[in-house]
Amino acid sequence: MSIDTAKGVLGDATVAELEAGLRGTVVRPDDAGYDQARAVWNAAHDKHPALIVRCAGTADVIRAVEFARSEDLLVAVRGGAHSIAGFSTCDNGIVIDLSPMKGAIVDPVRRRVIAQTGLTWGDLDHETQAFGLAVTGGLVSSTGIAGFTLGGGVGWLLRRHGLASDNVTAAEVVTADGRVVRADPDEHSDLFWALRGGGGNFGVVTSLEYQLHPVGPQVLAGLIVYPLEQARQVVSGWRELTGDMPDELTTVINLTTAPPLPFLPPEVHGTRIVVLVGMYAGDPAAGEAAVGPLRTLGTPVADLMGPMPYTAMQTLLDPLWTAGAHNYFTSAFIEPSDSALDAVLRRHLTTPTPASEIHLHQLGGAFARVPADATAFSQRDPSVLCNVVVRSPDATGFDDSVAWGREAREEIARHGRGSMYVNFTGDAAEDKVRASYPGAVHQRLVRVKDAYDPTNLFRLNQNIRPSAAA
Repeated sequence: MSIDTAKGVLGDATVAELEAGLRGTVVRPDDAGYDQARAVWNAAHDKHPALIVRCAGTADVIRAVEFARSEDLLVAVRGGAHSIAGFSTCDNGIVIDLSPMKGAIVDPVRRRVIAQTGLTWGDLDHETQAFGLAVTGGLVSSTGIAGFTLGGGVGWLLRRHGLASDNVTAAEVVTADGRVVRADPDEHSDLFWALRGGGGNFGVVTSLEYQLHPVGPQVLAGLIVYPLEQARQVVSGWRELTGDMPDELTTVINLTTAPPLPFLPPEVHGTRIVVLVGMYAGDPAAGEAAVGPLRTLGTPVADLMGPMPYTAMQTLLDPLWTAGAHNYFTSAFIEPSDSALDAVLRRHLTTPTPASEIHLHQLGGAFARVPADATAFSQRDPSVLCNVVVRSPDATGFDDSVAWGREAREEIARHGRGSMYVNFTGDAAEDKVRASYPGAVHQRLVRVKDAYDPTNLFRLNQNIRPSAAA
């Protein structure tokens, strides 16, 4: 139905009754702030919800879920609004906006934090670093903690401390029938298993409790830039080094185009380059020996690896990933064989826009030591996660760029098992769900979905359809 039809069906009195029961606010299509309220980070998704409920707390979330169910409205749940596939907004439905919910309680003795899910990683790092503590967070600080964590959560602490989801110790969830449940290893343990990698399928997560770890405040981190002509030797050399790297060191190869930044020589501006980005999550002095070999993979055009605050590393990439561009990300877990690296490097030569990139994320370490059946994120064997990133400042030529991204992913994925990282699937489709949750994992997720959302109220995600909707 159109927005006008949705307004007519709901009626002013109905919406007013909803608003009267909230501590937060309702944003309607006629309100002055509507266009700002409906905007999401990824401008490729320009949706017009019938209502946006800006929740002040869990009670507001309960009220919004009950309202959506009673009025048979499509539900989108928004935290940081970074959903690449556009799940944090919708046409003609209701957006349950958690962004006002930014409470965090840090227990430095137990090394735990209870974090409301309107927080971004920048927000949470600010709170936990006050105590010299952290948990695996996003690579861009404006990313919301919730969607990132529920899909797994790959960051600079992955090899030292695992995924963000591996460090979740409990979650508060508003289910489709309006109940509030605590999911942890002892209560609702099936839901607890599913939340750690199963995406936003099972309810609205209003807070997450994380195990924290001593990190920083100083770490050894940054980037080393190599020219295109050295790409093959750098990437091959990086692959050889990863086999012996300590868990404290997590690295990423970024095949990109050099922006006109002052620390890069003018002659490389606008040319394709190889950027090795990494962080040593331990004593920076000890990290020098670990990162030393990364500096000799070729002849760098810039070396910006050195001691810096952990929070600086967490925000290092922010200027390149501001809101308002058109984005499409897709992914494949691969093994970096010679043929796989050849495919990656070929695709690097044809990236459709200067901001389009291919990332090779080093895995292993603590990430790989989590048993495959311990969480819904079961893909622990691969040694590399390849992300294909399409980014354009506007819609001009974006569809063609997305087609390039899909083709690149398919070629590169042939060098793995075809599996994907659920946070970077690009499209909402059944084949993407099955590629993210293979075999028995998917069957178990269906059973959890049947128990907590049998009518599929929460379906704007890489959807695990309940049995009744199969």
